[in-house]
Amino acid sequence: MALSILNNIPSLVAQNQLSITNQSLQKTLFRLASGSRINSGADDAAGLAIADGLKANISALNQSAQNASSGVGSLQVADGALAQVTTLLNRAVTLATESATGTVSSSQRTALDAEFTAIKAEIDRIGSNTTFNGTSVFTASTTSIFLSDAGSNSTIGVSVGTLATTAMSDGGTSTVDLSTEHLDTADNASTALGDINKAIAGVAGTRGTIGASINRLQAAVNVMNNQVQNLTAAEDGIRAADVPSEIANLSRFSILNQTGISALAQANSQQQSVLALLR
Repeated sequence: MALSILNNIPSLVAQNQLSITNQSLQKTLFRLASGSRINSGADDAAGLAIADGLKANISALNQSAQNASSGVGSLQVADGALAQVTTLLNRAVTLATESATGTVSSSQRTALDAEFTAIKAEIDRIGSNTTFNGTSVFTASTTSIFLSDAGSNSTIGVSVGTLATTAMSDGGTSTVDLSTEHLDTADNASTALGDINKAIAGVAGTRGTIGASINRLQAAVNVMNNQVQNLTAAEDGIRAADVPSEIANLSRFSILNQTGISALAQANSQQQSVLALLR
C-alpha cells in the first residue's frame, strides 16, 4: 500500500469503528442505569408500543380493582348497619311479646312502647345517616361499579335499597309500616309483633342480597389481580433489561473502546513515517 499524506484511511476506519463502539457502550450504560431494555423508540419501536399498551391495561385494571374494592366496602358498611338493625328488631320482638301478655300493666306497656319508639327512631337514623365516602348507603338507586382494562368496559350494578320504618321489606314483594305500630295495648302489641317478624325476614333477605353482591365484586377483584400479575410479567419480559447480558456487553464494549482509542492513536502516528524519507 502506497504511503499517502492526503488522507489517513486507517484513521478514518478507526474513528468510524470507535464511534460505533461508543454508541453501543452508551446504550448498554443506559440499559444498566434504567433497568429497561427500551429507553427510546429507537431501541425497539414495536416492543415499546406493545409494552405501553400493556402498561395502560395494567393501570386500568388496578383502578378497576380499587373501584370494586370500594364497592365491597360500601356494601360491608350496609351489611354492618343492617346487622345492628336486626339486633334492634330482635329487641322489639322481646318488647312486643312482653306487652302482649295479660300480666303487664298499662304503665308498664307505656314504658315498653317508649323503648319501642326509640328503637324505631334509631332504625330511621341508621337508614338516613349511614354513609360511605360521603354518599348515603341506603338509597333506592343502583350503584354502578365501573370496571375497565383499557380495551373494554363493563359495570356491576349493586343495590341496597332504602331503610325506613315506614316501608320495611317483609322478605317478599311487599313492605310493612312499623312507624304506626305501638305496644300500648295487648292487641296492638300482638299486631306489631307480626310486622316486626316480617321486617326481620326482610332485613335478612336484604343482607343475603348484599352478601351475594360482595362475593361477586370480590371475585371480580381476584380476576383483575390475576390479570395484572400476568400482564405485568408480559410487560416486564418486553421492557426489562437482561442484566447479565448487558454486563457482558459492558465489558466487551469497554475493551473495544480502549483498543479503538489505541488503534486511532496508531493510525494517526503512522503517517509520520513519511518524514523519515526527508532525512
